[in-house]
Amino acid sequence: MRLFVGLDVSLDKTTICVISEHGEIIREAEAASEPEVLSRWLYELDGRIAVVGLEAGPLSQWLHRGLMEEGLDAVLMETRQVKGALKAMPIKTDRRDAEGIARLLHLGWFRPVHCKSVSAQETRAVLGARKAIQQNMIALEMSLRGLLRNFGLKVGAISRGRFEIRIRELADGNPMLETATAPMLRARETLRQELATLEKHVRQFAQDDPVCRRLMTIPGVGAVVALTFRAAVDDPTRFRSSKRIGPWVGLTPSRNQSGERDVSGGITKAGDVNLRRALCQAATVMMNRGRSTWLRTWGAQLAQRRGRKIAMVALARRIAVILHRIWIDGSVFQPDTAPKMI
Repeated sequence: MRLFVGLDVSLDKTTICVISEHGEIIREAEAASEPEVLSRWLYELDGRIAVVGLEAGPLSQWLHRGLMEEGLDAVLMETRQVKGALKAMPIKTDRRDAEGIARLLHLGWFRPVHCKSVSAQETRAVLGARKAIQQNMIALEMSLRGLLRNFGLKVGAISRGRFEIRIRELADGNPMLETATAPMLRARETLRQELATLEKHVRQFAQDDPVCRRLMTIPGVGAVVALTFRAAVDDPTRFRSSKRIGPWVGLTPSRNQSGERDVSGGITKAGDVNLRRALCQAATVMMNRGRSTWLRTWGAQLAQRRGRKIAMVALARRIAVILHRIWIDGSVFQPDTAPKMI
């Protein structure tokens, strides 16, 4: 008898639901969120396991890799689709979620998600650490501005290098303000030094990777964008066409059609939010500065017809297509000749 296994994963335990090919619940249980424990429990089942399903999440890729190494056919399921299906249940519990995942597997109504390689996850970890440090440094700067603003002291527009000097000038002569700002400035300086160190590592990683070096031949695409794209896509061959990158990263218009109504809205925002932001940043840099290329000219012409926001999104989508094509072909960006998109 073929069995379909749904796993609802949490930090300490995983809720398991097993249903038969006839849709009957065979067994329900809880086990530790460890690949060895789960695989041992599953191999004790009486029947042939058709597939094991997990909703994509923080622990899911690690568990998926462990289950696959144990010889089980595991699949990662798209989070947005699973949540949409489980909303139909009036009562939400881990047990019901596991049952819902198992039934989605049984019906075949799910979209598999690519499980990233270990190297891609390590790259994403470095980029995530860089982003976290950068955001905390910016948060400290905004807190310092707000703290001084209560006393009518305005920092104003100033460069990062002169920020600390400006804060000390405004707080000078007020012992309470000096006491409040001094530890925040020391924390900011530490974060700034760590960020600079991480930036050097990120640039070095990109320079050492031949794929990233080719991706960075596009104006506006730096080390962060190249590494973000490489880590997010991971395996370029899983896309049959480079044009599939745009919908996958959520840079295509949404559509709501029913009967006489057919409305095109904003972009879908599906997929990797960090990659989408990186591509939009690359498009913004290309449109506002840098050398003239056929791609920048195309974006400028589109901006005149449709507006800068629409042009920026369209340019980001096209940059993603070109990045994928460069990766597949082993070529570099040609600023004077537009390639044929496949």
